[in-house]
Amino acid sequence: MNKYLRILFFGLLLLFLLPAHADSSAKKFVLVIDAGHGGHDSGALGARSKEKDINLTVALAFGRLVEENCPDVTVVYTRRTDVFIPLQRRADIANNKKADLFISIHTNALPGGRIAYGSETYSLGMARAKANLEVAKRENSVITLENDYRHTYQGFDPNKAESYVIFEIMQDRHMKQSVDLAGCIQRNYKSVGRPDKGVHQAGFLVLRNTSMPSVLTELGFITTPAEEAYLNSARGVEELSRSIYNGFITYRRLHDKSVSDLPAPLPAAPAPEKPTADTVAAATVTPAVEMTPAVKPETPTTPTTPKRANAPKPKAAPSKTQTANPKNNAAKPKTPNVEYRIQLGAGKRQISTTDPQFKGLKVTRTKEGDLFKYYHGSFTRHADAKKALQEVKKKIPAAYVVAFHQGKPVSVTQAKKFE
Repeated sequence: MNKYLRILFFGLLLLFLLPAHADSSAKKFVLVIDAGHGGHDSGALGARSKEKDINLTVALAFGRLVEENCPDVTVVYTRRTDVFIPLQRRADIANNKKADLFISIHTNALPGGRIAYGSETYSLGMARAKANLEVAKRENSVITLENDYRHTYQGFDPNKAESYVIFEIMQDRHMKQSVDLAGCIQRNYKSVGRPDKGVHQAGFLVLRNTSMPSVLTELGFITTPAEEAYLNSARGVEELSRSIYNGFITYRRLHDKSVSDLPAPLPAAPAPEKPTADTVAAATVTPAVEMTPAVKPETPTTPTTPKRANAPKPKAAPSKTQTANPKNNAAKPKTPNVEYRIQLGAGKRQISTTDPQFKGLKVTRTKEGDLFKYYHGSFTRHADAKKALQEVKKKIPAAYVVAFHQGKPVSVTQAKKFE
């Protein structure tokens, strides 16, 4: 009898435990962040910057906010580097990951020197206004850079208005959620002082092929000089990424009632300090996008060259002593298992680690691909890096924490698992 009671007890216990486990695994929310354009597709061009770079910088900044504040969300990027991704593949990434939301980030433009200001967000639908159709044509024209695009997109011609008639009859079952998400993002743009250009519908191919609520947001006008400066500024990246993040959080609070402990939207970012005479040349350059010298680069004959060598010199002595004993050299790793750094910026031009725009912070520089990256600090615990970041942000608002595992870049979420 006791034997049967034990079997019954364990059976009932399993019945209670298995659904609980299933529920916990089902709560993972998948967000796909799509940085528009990339690689040989530069997107719209400004006087001194390219759309693809602005899109990627804001997309990564937005993703970092989600990773740091939303432990129940898995963030998937269609691209994290400067690579070309066809529109269909972007949609495939979202569909294959069974994403709950898809947010595509772009930068607007106008031809012929026309001036415009503000941010706008689109959901899928028929463009009722000519201006909306022109935006869709420009963004969809990227497919002409793909091989055999007419076959892939079933004869769709991005430059012909008749190709967009299909969006008139399409019934997007996620239309309401998409419009709600677009509205949440727009309200948060407006809260940081961005001119609100509204929520619209248009025939974007990248949205047509996704099977979840999805929007495409246009950050601002790269062809308007003042807008281009803002889009490439630390303040711009901070405000835009935070606005999209807060829009995402607001949307989840409206539609995801199954999660009771959703984070609150973030408060407005602190205003960056007023640039001094030494940093005025760098004031309109986003540290997260591209660092440029705040002063004229020194010629190779100037006596500043030894200053750059000061940082690596202490490492030279240990390397000599270690070569005498190869076993000791191999046994002592050069990098910690998990390392966090605070990234201050990146750029294609090498600049001094003592450049005034670093505001006196101790800086290390590395070259990764064709970019020079600038970091402050090295931490083995995320909590320590995050605490240090608060002080660094007082000087460089666009700074953020990056992570490495065994010397290779990983997401902060992944790195925390190895602590």
